[in-house]
Amino acid sequence: MSETGTQTRAKRTARIGAGRLYQNRWMLAAAIVAVLVVHFLGSTSQWVTAAAVLALVLFALVAPRTPAAKRMADAAARVERSPLDRLSGEKLAAAVADPLIIFDRDGAVVHANAAAQRAFGAIRPEVPLLLMFRAPEMQALIEGALAGGNGPQGADYIERVPFERVYRVTAYAVERGTGLFVLAFRDQSEARRIDRMRADFIANASHELRTPLASIAGFVETLRGPARNDANARDQFLQIMQNQTGRMARLIDDLLSLSRLEMKPHVKPGGRVDLRQTVESVIASLAPLAADTGVVVDREFGEGSFEVEGDRDELFQVFQNLLENACKYGQSGGRVIVSMRHSMEGGEPEIEATVRDFGPGIPAEHIPRVTERFYRVDLETSRAQKGTGLGLSIVKHILSRHNGRLSIKSELGEGTAFSVHLPAR
Repeated sequence: MSETGTQTRAKRTARIGAGRLYQNRWMLAAAIVAVLVVHFLGSTSQWVTAAAVLALVLFALVAPRTPAAKRMADAAARVERSPLDRLSGEKLAAAVADPLIIFDRDGAVVHANAAAQRAFGAIRPEVPLLLMFRAPEMQALIEGALAGGNGPQGADYIERVPFERVYRVTAYAVERGTGLFVLAFRDQSEARRIDRMRADFIANASHELRTPLASIAGFVETLRGPARNDANARDQFLQIMQNQTGRMARLIDDLLSLSRLEMKPHVKPGGRVDLRQTVESVIASLAPLAADTGVVVDREFGEGSFEVEGDRDELFQVFQNLLENACKYGQSGGRVIVSMRHSMEGGEPEIEATVRDFGPGIPAEHIPRVTERFYRVDLETSRAQKGTGLGLSIVKHILSRHNGRLSIKSELGEGTAFSVHLPAR
């Protein structure tokens, strides 16, 4: 038992004893008074003395307690009935949200809470931990705890079945004399995923900026050297340099858009937007691109009002990205259909706006990842179309801020349909 626990129990015992002494002091006082009364009266009869003492003692026993004595007794009773005295280790373990396993000196499981049962399957008592966790880092952690290492010990552990989870595991002794130890698991999977995404994002952004910068630097060196007096080469190189600077400008604009969206993910826009009018404006603004790519844009709008709550500029950006992608990557189909209808697909009234092309389509294995930053189905085609790889990621963030969602349906050789679902106003 720890020193703190010993002191707590000593104080509790002292309080209880004080309460009992306070209650019984009437008995002691009565006995003393009886002896004095008999002595001063000068009675020589032992029976009279004994009777007097007995009478006063009985009076003390039935005498009402003073308020102070009653409060002292009640406090002592409350200490004895403390909820912590009745709280078991199993109840404490069940209250912990993270997986927790208690084991003994032999390394056998004594108890596993519900979170541990969900994370690692059924864990039976008396099962050796060294057989459950065969990873070298876990073996070393358990053996170090059993050997009596100084303080808590920690290790990183990866559980790969049924899916990969990363835990920070800590092992420590419960208390001296109990012979029990604890394995506490803290799930680090989400933090690791975010760190990996951040590292990938920085690497991809650096690569996307480095490529045009290297191209521009090479052409500048050429223009200052061998092509100094070559007018035709100069015009050609300057055009390429202009295209590369435009590519960097688009990339920076998209990065800034993502940054602004991520700074206010929980701030819901409260404006009123006519989605039909917004989509019509997008179609009109991209008419030159549709003409250049040989794509005809058809409309299939349903009846009724198509009003939603949101930010018009952000929703304009959503449909601009979707329609621009349809014209660029689906131009082989020669046609794009923009449709809008009311739906109850999500259980609540919503507006479904779909941009469908008739191009080559997207392979099924790529669909879950197309909204990731810098993810491209075909890298060469994307760069040829001056894509930054951030358009669909921006779409996903904007729709999330508007309580909406994006669904994608595609079949190879038949085209792709991107559907925006927004709550109806």
